[in-house]
Amino acid sequence: MPRTAQAAEMPSFGTLDREAGNLSRQVAEALREAVRKGDLQPADALPSTRALAASLRVARGTVVEAYEQLIAEGFLESKAGAGTR
Repeated sequence: MPRTAQAAEMPSFGTLDREAGNLSRQVAEALREAVRKGDLQPADALPSTRALAASLRVARGTVVEAYEQLIAEGFLESKAGAGTR
């Protein structure tokens, strides 16, 4: 039986402030805080960018930008075919 990655239970993002602008920064900050608080552990697989964007009702590019920023900062790691952790 093939193994499938388990997506982490996403902590509540609360409400994104669409009036404040830069939604990708808000998504990145919420994920960064979840890592700091231990809500996201190193081995936890994050949802796909499409799934997270749909749940937050934002453009996929917004989530891609947030993931890319956190990868650059070392908070997340991404491997092709293995997802983002």
